[in-house]
Amino acid sequence: MNKKLAILTVLISVISTNLCFAQDISKDLNSVISNSNVKKGAISISIKSIDDKKTLYETNSNVPMPPASMQKLVTTLPAVKTLGENYQFETKLYKDKSGNYLIVLGADPYLRSNDLKQLTKKMPPEVKSISIDDTVIDKQEWGEGWHWDDDMNPLMPKFSAYNIDRNTMKVFMEPTAKDAPANIIFEKDYPTSFINKVITGNTTSYTIEKKSFEAPDVVTAEGTINKTVTVLIPVNSPKKYFKLRLTDALLDNEKSNSGIFYNKKLTKDYFLVDKVSHNIQQAKNDILKNSDNYVAETLFKLAGGKYKNSTGSFEAGKEMFENYCNKMKLDDSQVHIVDASGVSKNNLMDSDFMTDFLIMNRLELEPMMATSGEGTMADRLLYLKGNIKAKTGTLTNVSTITGFLATQNGHKYAFCIMINDAKSKNYDKKLLEDNLIKTLYLKG
Repeated sequence: MNKKLAILTVLISVISTNLCFAQDISKDLNSVISNSNVKKGAISISIKSIDDKKTLYETNSNVPMPPASMQKLVTTLPAVKTLGENYQFETKLYKDKSGNYLIVLGADPYLRSNDLKQLTKKMPPEVKSISIDDTVIDKQEWGEGWHWDDDMNPLMPKFSAYNIDRNTMKVFMEPTAKDAPANIIFEKDYPTSFINKVITGNTTSYTIEKKSFEAPDVVTAEGTINKTVTVLIPVNSPKKYFKLRLTDALLDNEKSNSGIFYNKKLTKDYFLVDKVSHNIQQAKNDILKNSDNYVAETLFKLAGGKYKNSTGSFEAGKEMFENYCNKMKLDDSQVHIVDASGVSKNNLMDSDFMTDFLIMNRLELEPMMATSGEGTMADRLLYLKGNIKAKTGTLTNVSTITGFLATQNGHKYAFCIMINDAKSKNYDKKLLEDNLIKTLYLKG
């Protein structure tokens, strides 16, 4: 046998082996889907080798579906790159020669009431005036397609330049005598109508809701409690809540002023007095491991503002995202985003795009993602700890998971599983995801 023929024989053998392997794994994965309670037409899957970027398995991989929170991967990375690894969320205090003060907001998602107390300490006992520059991001407080009935969800508070205390108020419900009404205590002052129908009983089972179709400004609590419960309720006006916390800070520091004025922009007439800041590193962890919607939306708008050198907005962030995809030569023709966090079902993405995005950005994304036992992966695939890095997503009727998997055979893959099925239970969707990943780990 001559040398050329020997090489050709080896190549044919390798190709044949790889083809058989791909056929075997496809058969195994198809079997997992067939044995699940989810129809194949409701599933989009893409699995690609990290080494050569070749597709190991796919089904409906070019069909756009709502990505849910796994979308945070593709919006957060361009935002972090635009802002820079050393970026600081800053709230700054300025003063002019006449003794007028100006607070320049940074939409800091980590700003707390105590930070305002620290910031106002350096003011004199009598403050001539305090103005606020709130132009860092726009005034759109929710994303497109966010549901009106989620306005009591503390994981989805409104977000704006006036971010403080996560734009939520803390309420304590305390038991009293048996069968008597519970005590409702607000940690901080905020004007809201609260109807207390909570009774002290033998168990703790309650609901807190706002029936916007009946009384949009009334919060109703019903049920029973047998222990003190702490509840976070999103505020309907972050601007009003911020003003109240700023007033508290001034009173705590024994400062008096003639009023708080809005819509004044920073000019060269002011000089910096003090600032409070928080690092972007915490934001990366909260978004990609804990799936924090509030931080994700704020970060995206801020990055859009820096990209456009203007007031931050979702539109500016989207332009930044599209430019990033263009630079990476990623085909985003099937991608449609309307928010940064994946909360809206109006977002659409195909699994093929997701695996391409993962592979091209693996060195940066993989260290930032959760393994089993962390964040939203706290109770998922625990036997794969250290072998998987993933981002999950959940909406009504939608479940997704994407990431990197090192198999027991020494291969490494980027995978994306998206399920959009109104007929199956959420448990069935998660079980199918886990079984597909387990099969890939054992056979891949």
